[in-house]
Amino acid sequence: MARKQSDYLSGLLGDEPQPAADAPVETAAPDGDRAPLPEPRVTVIGRHRPAAAALLGRETALARMASGEVKQVTQLLLDPARVRIWPGNARVYAHLSEDGCRELIDSILAEGGQKVPAVVRRVEGDGAHDYEVIAGTRRHFAIGWLRAHNYPDMMFLAQVAQLDDEAAFRLADLENRARKDVSDLERARNYAAALGDHYGGHLTRMAERLKLSKGWLSKMVKVATIPDAVIAAFASPDEIALGPAYLLAQALDGPGARPIKAAASRIESEQTDRRRAGRPSLPAADVMRMLMAAPDGGDRDRPALFSWLSKLGRPGLSVLSANRKGVTIRLHAGSGASPADLADALREALRDLEKNGVGLQR
Repeated sequence: MARKQSDYLSGLLGDEPQPAADAPVETAAPDGDRAPLPEPRVTVIGRHRPAAAALLGRETALARMASGEVKQVTQLLLDPARVRIWPGNARVYAHLSEDGCRELIDSILAEGGQKVPAVVRRVEGDGAHDYEVIAGTRRHFAIGWLRAHNYPDMMFLAQVAQLDDEAAFRLADLENRARKDVSDLERARNYAAALGDHYGGHLTRMAERLKLSKGWLSKMVKVATIPDAVIAAFASPDEIALGPAYLLAQALDGPGARPIKAAASRIESEQTDRRRAGRPSLPAADVMRMLMAAPDGGDRDRPALFSWLSKLGRPGLSVLSANRKGVTIRLHAGSGASPADLADALREALRDLEKNGVGLQR
């Protein structure tokens, strides 16, 4: 039970001091079957009162709980190995790491355990798990990591809720919106899946339920259509921002899809070569420029050596080739870039070519 609620009930009941009740912990029965959940208990600590007054206070408090004015919250201390991750959450559990959760891990250690409970719901028909996490994926990872690294007694603190899938999605979405470590692509794919799973494909209904702009939500769903083969061109999916990704998704709807996919394959190979050689990966902005510029030029299957996007996210300048005879550069119409912007882009392109050993000074 949350501390504030416990204090509130303590003031209502005013009962005699009772020994504190530990949070219930599920254990396996000797025969391997799961033991039934213990009944939730309320710890009440207050001043001594006469029995009649205590009884009256207890009846009043129970009446208030029955009316819904006061709610009892069930919290459990669980073995994280018995708790699975709900697949409807936007966060990809496989992407979590010690480095990414280091601050949370240190906080749990400093406080002597997890203080903010996760939200879970009971699962049936799964012999390996008793609950699934609706909100609190990083907390689950942190506790599991600590148990595997010298803190085997750490327990996963969770609050049990009864939620259908749509309510669970809305709860998880509210928590994830404030998290900077959930990428735009993860959110986009989560929204796209939920649109079909919970809202029958009705974007307006989904936007109303989530209290989101329909236009923004439409862009997120569009970004989710970018195929994995194109995403693989980026060093990490976490680097993909919503604005450029939306333009890329639109480009993939038209005749540019084939050259973009071909460019993505070549870029992916280059990224692999860079990792093996210990060189830095191509930045996401450079990858996006190369993909967006791929449909332009006579050889549509060859990605540009360098491409530059204007502030509107449109191709403005591309380096199509560079050899002993010279450098072929294309200036794109309709980019919205000023002559000064294009001059800066040209200087940037020449610096990039020199850095890669294909400049005019060879």
